[in-house]
Amino acid sequence: MKKIAILASGSGTNAEKIIQYFQDSEKAKVAVVASNKKDAFVLERAKKYDIPTFHFDKSDLEEGLVGDQLAKMHVDLIVLAGFLLKIPDQLVQDFPDKIINIHPALLPKYGGKGMYGMRVHQAVKEAGDAETGITIHYVNEKYDEGRVIFQESVELSQNDDPESIAEKVHALEHKYFPKVIESLL
Repeated sequence: MKKIAILASGSGTNAEKIIQYFQDSEKAKVAVVASNKKDAFVLERAKKYDIPTFHFDKSDLEEGLVGDQLAKMHVDLIVLAGFLLKIPDQLVQDFPDKIINIHPALLPKYGGKGMYGMRVHQAVKEAGDAETGITIHYVNEKYDEGRVIFQESVELSQNDDPESIAEKVHALEHKYFPKVIESLL
């Protein structure tokens, strides 16, 4: 049975979809959900499914304590689902091609430091793009520059605002992220 660790910083809708997807799987399970924010709602979502959780701070991540904990748990894949901190180089090296992220745009557009959530959707709207989408990629030492695993797009209309763009992107995330995770395992 493959073990998935989810790192998230916020509400955790993607994390919950992943948990639900693998709940009855014989192939993989979500073994832990961890957050850099002690009050992140993702931790409550995980507890609802009896998934172990832990909270850590930025220094725990940078000093390797999070990586040590995940290694002790023998996780096979680390999934970033709305995780806002940069993954330290050492963790990337300790888990080569075993850390993936989902980005709410078609990378390389609208990626990089500070480009997350509504900031991305606002940038897409301001640029007048006819489409946007999701990118699932491996994590490397630079923000949003790891090798692309999967992309899916959705058409936009002139009437779309950042909130409606976010809804369309969330629908893609919820539909495809668990399936891509399964294909990697």
